[in-house]
Amino acid sequence: MNYFINVILPIPLAKSFTYAITQAEANFLQPGIRVSVPFGKTKIYTALVIEVHNDAPLTYEAKEIHQILDDTPIVTQVQLQHWRWISEYYMCTLGDVMRAALPSAFILESETVISKNDKTIINDEDLKDDEFVVYEALHHQSSLKIQDLMSILDKKNVLPVIKRLLDKDAISVQEEIYEKYKPKLVRYAKLNASFSTEIGLQELLSDLSRAPKQRDVIMTLFSISAQTKKPVKVSDLISESGASSTIVKALIDKEILEEYHIQTDRVQYEGGTNEDSKHLNAHQENALNEIIESFENQNITLLHGVTSSGKTEIYVKLIETQLEAKKQVLYLLPEIALTTQLVERLQYYFGEKVAVFHSKYSSHERVEVWNNVLRNAPTAQVILGARSSVLLPFNNLGLIIVDEEHESSYKQFDPAPRYHARDTAIVLASIFKCKTLLGSATPSLESYFNAKQEKYGLVTLNHRYNDVLMPDIELVDIKDKHKRKRMQGHFSDRLIEEMTETLKNGHQIILFQNRRGFSPIVECHTCGHSPQCPNCDVSLTFHQYKNQLRCHYCGYNTVMPKTCDACSSHELDSKGFGTEQVEQEVKQLFPDYQVARMDLDTTRGKYGYEKIITALEQGQIDILVGTQMLTKGLDFRNVKLVGIMNADNMLNYPDFRAHERSYQLMTQVSGRAGRTEERGKVLIQTYNPYHNILQQVSTNNYLQMFEEQLDERHIYKYPPIYRMIKITLKHKDYNRVNVGADWYAKSLRTVFNQNVLGPEFPPVARIRNQYLKHILVKIPQKQSLGKTKEAIIKINNSFLSVKDFRAIRVILNVDNY
Repeated sequence: MNYFINVILPIPLAKSFTYAITQAEANFLQPGIRVSVPFGKTKIYTALVIEVHNDAPLTYEAKEIHQILDDTPIVTQVQLQHWRWISEYYMCTLGDVMRAALPSAFILESETVISKNDKTIINDEDLKDDEFVVYEALHHQSSLKIQDLMSILDKKNVLPVIKRLLDKDAISVQEEIYEKYKPKLVRYAKLNASFSTEIGLQELLSDLSRAPKQRDVIMTLFSISAQTKKPVKVSDLISESGASSTIVKALIDKEILEEYHIQTDRVQYEGGTNEDSKHLNAHQENALNEIIESFENQNITLLHGVTSSGKTEIYVKLIETQLEAKKQVLYLLPEIALTTQLVERLQYYFGEKVAVFHSKYSSHERVEVWNNVLRNAPTAQVILGARSSVLLPFNNLGLIIVDEEHESSYKQFDPAPRYHARDTAIVLASIFKCKTLLGSATPSLESYFNAKQEKYGLVTLNHRYNDVLMPDIELVDIKDKHKRKRMQGHFSDRLIEEMTETLKNGHQIILFQNRRGFSPIVECHTCGHSPQCPNCDVSLTFHQYKNQLRCHYCGYNTVMPKTCDACSSHELDSKGFGTEQVEQEVKQLFPDYQVARMDLDTTRGKYGYEKIITALEQGQIDILVGTQMLTKGLDFRNVKLVGIMNADNMLNYPDFRAHERSYQLMTQVSGRAGRTEERGKVLIQTYNPYHNILQQVSTNNYLQMFEEQLDERHIYKYPPIYRMIKITLKHKDYNRVNVGADWYAKSLRTVFNQNVLGPEFPPVARIRNQYLKHILVKIPQKQSLGKTKEAIIKINNSFLSVKDFRAIRVILNVDNY
């Protein structure tokens, strides 16, 4: 009987692939184990077994696998079930999901290795110069990699040389697989057993009397092990004794000390004893009881609690209950910046049970978290992470908390799978038959709509912790201030007055401007020319600290020109303003105070967020200028004033969610003010203070905003009333994209009639030299989502079978908002 396995390859293939295995391998292999397999002519991939069976493939001959890479599955059955749902719902392949879910260190790479063929004898005269150099190198080294040959020959293309040597039978070539993950080993030292007796020890110390530094090291070793009662790290020994590493090495060489290694996790909790969680106030206690009651009838509950109402403490109580029941908890957050602050709070209560997982971690650190979650280790009972943590191999999930559930950062836009972490988490919870809690001060319209329809439970918490009043929100009409000449740069006299008073009282200030850089447009006064990105249809943003113009879409940058490229005039002026310009103006207005900036440019490092947040918490920063990173549920105790520099550029964005997003953003950033005893103050600068959304923000009227927006969505057929699938076509040839998009839209209209919008160029129609065109398919409530997707996939397949259209990249994005 023949045995076969079906595997997922980490490439976007529509189907799984079948490989042949032996009976012994069939008895050993099970779904979730990795194997390395040949694919194509020379490639070797890491694949994931999903099925072991006896049916040979009909259309091709099954190749044999190379090797088995795991002893036990690294992916669980539940995970595979979850992955299948993601690939079906978000219209992508299982290979895409595998690539997104597995840490890159799990996906092995293959490398070509060249070795000398000992079976044939080659005369040196038969070889050309470059061939001789390679052959000679193989005499000294048993094998060489392609990279080595490039440096030996000082050439980029070494393949012709390899081919000639292969033809002469001088070398053999094979693919070598190497594992990317290396466990972290920590060096420890202990005294050699022969000196453990009292006599041996006295002799050793008298021998070392002539080497005082070595003697100090031995004495330090005793004092550290006496204090900690734990093995002693070599690094600790060096720092405590003040000796150099050569002295420790000399003691190891003399066999006085023995060194050994212990494998440890790269991320460890180093806190003291845990604290008990705080007592909830009456409002929180009520909300907690309502959530528990709601969970009896509903699987999903929405907690709508105003900013600073103490939602985190309610989550902590729910987590405690799950940990007592020996279950895992997934705590999802929208932004890495938030995890740094929350990790400390949760470790304060749960110590080493908290594991963190996000993209700023190295691939080795992610592998360790993955393994701990898979083994249900005590160090991974509460998993705190950004959207990718929803793909981890949970064993025994008891609760999922999605904090700030309205955030757009939960949606993955590129590459596939384009999943929404909130919706994906809800499905994961239903597979585990556990509960989901969505929390937000400004819930998304979809979630609140579902709660109103009684699909979700709804719990509201309207009181801030310690009964602090909601911040006092004031709208400043900057059109009027400009007329009366009461503006200094981008600051109104009202904002400067409030800032001066706040700083005088020793409080901190946050200024919000949703644009990074110095100014978004540089324009020539004489001819009106504005420098554009050569790869995208967008103007370059001026970044003053590097004196360069940058494109925020493709990363292109160039030095800021001294004269206009078009007419050589010196009169270059910048229009609009970003965080850099606000920071510069604040420094001029308040030279005696510390000013910092938090945006993508200042938080690139692994600990970028942490440094700024810690500095603000410790009072080293008086004024923090930032983009929307500041809005994400951060808790600053001493911030009294929040200034929103310009509310209009958010409101006038061409997107059906612009008003909802503006309300959420402004309410969230306002919520950073006055979180302790005193009431906070928020100033919103705008050219149109009578705008409905701004009025609703100033009165904190979420319900009015919800009803108004829902009416609009009803009229114009947008979510949550209709579902949406966005189809994007991409190609570097403008005409080809145009013709392809027209063909695609026409085909869609034959099936969906008037529910197809487009094709339309987006506001930025060219990015990285690729032209984009969007088509929107709206799906009414009565229409079957599955059937709609089938129809789209059929049209997509016929589109890609047309020779002229094959080069166009088609991106299908389900629930693209």
